[in-house]
Amino acid sequence: MAFQNGFLWGGAIAANQVEGGLHEGGKGLSVADVAKYKPLVDVKDYRAHNAISLEQIEEAIHGEDEWYPKRRGIDFYHHYKEDIALFAEMGFKALRISIAWSRLFPRGEEELPCQEGVKYYLSVFEELKKYGIEPIVTLSHYEMPLDLALKYNGWTSRKMIDYFLNFVFSCFSNFGEYVKYWLNFNEIDSIIRHPFTSGGIIPELCENGNVRQCAYQAAHHQFLASAYAKMLMEKLFPDAKMGCMLTKLTTYPRTCAPEDVAATQQMNLENLFYSDVMVFGEYPKLMLQRLKNEGIEIKMCEQDAEILKDGTVDFVSFSYYMSRTESVDPKMERVPGNTIVGVKNPYLESSAWGWQIDPVGLRISLIELYDRYHLPLMVVENGMGAKDVVEENGHINDRYRIDYFKEHFLEMEKAIDMGVEILGYTSWAPIDLISASTNQMSKRYGFIYVDQDDEGNGTLKRLKKDSFYWYRDVIKSNGKSLHEQE
Repeated sequence: MAFQNGFLWGGAIAANQVEGGLHEGGKGLSVADVAKYKPLVDVKDYRAHNAISLEQIEEAIHGEDEWYPKRRGIDFYHHYKEDIALFAEMGFKALRISIAWSRLFPRGEEELPCQEGVKYYLSVFEELKKYGIEPIVTLSHYEMPLDLALKYNGWTSRKMIDYFLNFVFSCFSNFGEYVKYWLNFNEIDSIIRHPFTSGGIIPELCENGNVRQCAYQAAHHQFLASAYAKMLMEKLFPDAKMGCMLTKLTTYPRTCAPEDVAATQQMNLENLFYSDVMVFGEYPKLMLQRLKNEGIEIKMCEQDAEILKDGTVDFVSFSYYMSRTESVDPKMERVPGNTIVGVKNPYLESSAWGWQIDPVGLRISLIELYDRYHLPLMVVENGMGAKDVVEENGHINDRYRIDYFKEHFLEMEKAIDMGVEILGYTSWAPIDLISASTNQMSKRYGFIYVDQDDEGNGTLKRLKKDSFYWYRDVIKSNGKSLHEQE
C-alpha cells in the first residue's frame, strides 16, 4: 500500500518561534514574548524553563529583547519568501503554520483586526499558493495576547471564548479561501503541563493557588471554543476540515508488574482524554470520576454538552517525538521528554536533550489513535533536536537526522500497510527555529540551517544540510527512496 498519491509531505513551524517582527505591523506582546532564555538552567529542567510569575512578566515587559528570543525568531517575518522557496525546492506538498493572535489583535479585545497583520498573512498565503503548497493552519499555537493573560488569567475565564472566536472569524473571513485544513489548539493537553504557555494561566491569579483546577477549567473553555470554531467553519467554508492536535505521549509499563501496568494505563487515559472530548463530543466517564476524586469541579453551562456534540472534529493530528515508561518504583531513573518526565527505557537511545528515540512508538501511536477514533490522522510534529556543526566549506553533515527520519518514516509506512489512514506528515521543524521549551537556537531541528546563535548573533543566512537533499528525494519518490540502498 505505502504512501497514497496526494500524501501531504511537508514541515511545521509556529509563528512565535520563527516570525520575529515584534515591533512591526502593530503586533502586541504574547505569552511567548515573555519566555526568557535561561542559559544557566539545565536544558532537561523544563519546569524551571517554563516557570512564570507576575514579577517575571513585569520584568519581561520592560526587559531587553535579547533575553526573549521568540521576539526575534529567525526573522521569518522578512524572510518568508526565501524560506518558502526553499520548502518548495524540497518539494513540500504542505506547510503547517500558525497565525499569531497578537499580530491580528494586539491586546486581544479589539473588535477589528490589525490590517497590517492581515496583509502580512495574506502575502504568506499567496506565496504558498504560488508554489502549490497546502497550508495547514493552527489557530492557537502558544500565542495568546499577554493582556488577556494578565486581565483574565487566560483561558480560566469563559470570556476568552468570545475573544478567541472573534479572532477565528477574522482568520476564516480573511484567509479561508486559502485553507482546507485547520487545527484548533496546538498540543491542547499541554495546558496541564505548562498552563501559562498553553493557556495564559498565571499561578498567582489562581484561587488558592490551585493551578490544576484552573488548567482543567481552561481546557473546558478551549473544548467549547474548538466546537464553536468548527461550527463556524462549516457555515463559512463547508468543504474545509477542522482537526484537533494532541501531544502523543505514548507510555509503556516499565515492567510487567501489575501496579506498573495500572499506573501506565492511567497516564495514557489522561493523555487521550483531550482528544476524546473533541472527537466524541463528551467527557469520558472515567475522567469525570478522576476529576471528582481529585476535588476538581469544572463549571459548565447547561448548553455545553450540546455544543461539544455539535462541534466534533474531522480528523486527529498529533505530535510525536518520543515515548516514555512508567513505574510505581520511586528508585527508577527518570529522564525528560517533550515537556514531561518519564522512567528511562533501557532499550532506547536518547538525544542530547534526553528525549528517548523510539520510531516503533510512532507506529504504535498511529494504530492506537486510528483504532480508537476511526478518523483520518496527521502527524504534524516529529523530529529531533540536535547540535549541528557547519564545516569550513559550509557543508553540514547531519546523518543522525536522516537516520532518525528514515526510521520513523518506515514505521509510518508499516502503519499504513496495516490500514491506518494518514493524510500527511509535517516534520518539526523544516528550518531551525527558537526552541519552544528552552528558548534555544542551538537545539536545531531543521533541514535548513539558520546562522544564529542562542544570544541572537549571526547573519541569519540559510544553509542546506545533507538532510535537505535526502528529504527532497523522499518527497519526490513519495517514500520509495526509503527502500533504496544508500
